[in-house]
Amino acid sequence: MRKEDCYLLGKITRRHGLAGNVILKLDTDQPELYNKLESIFVEINGLLVPFFIERSAWSKNDALNLAFKNSSETLVDQSLGKSVYLPLATLPKLSGKQFYYHEIIGFDILDQNDKECGVIRSVNDQTAQNYFVTNLDGKEVVIPIIKDWILEVDREERFIKMQLPEGLIDVFLVSSKKDE
Repeated sequence: MRKEDCYLLGKITRRHGLAGNVILKLDTDQPELYNKLESIFVEINGLLVPFFIERSAWSKNDALNLAFKNSSETLVDQSLGKSVYLPLATLPKLSGKQFYYHEIIGFDILDQNDKECGVIRSVNDQTAQNYFVTNLDGKEVVIPIIKDWILEVDREERFIKMQLPEGLIDVFLVSSKKDE
């Protein structure tokens, strides 16, 4: 399994108890989708190693207590602090205005008048307000991800149409000219 064919599910944070269980902290806003995991891929030394799950139970709202099949102390130790992945094919298909952050990289952002506002280079979800990082005319533009602003997501034509406040894009372009 290649990392580019997977998505980050979370991280194994610590041991739990003496039976070789571990805690998997999920990085998702829908943890309930992962009630019945059969296997996961743990990144160890740059490789995705499959781990098969014998039992799982909720530790907290966003953390699973996992017991691996045929695990050893060494294997459990190697998994601690490591990132956990699942194949992209396991994600449910989204429709309408819903999207996964990884799928919209390279999409154009259009305003309500079909004016181009940049190409999505990345998504920052590490702050209180998630935002698109776009590139417009060689300038970096940050566009907040606000559900009410999203008018349309077109996966075939690869664009997201948004109702952006007047002047939002201009703020970034004007401030970039001052830096030159």
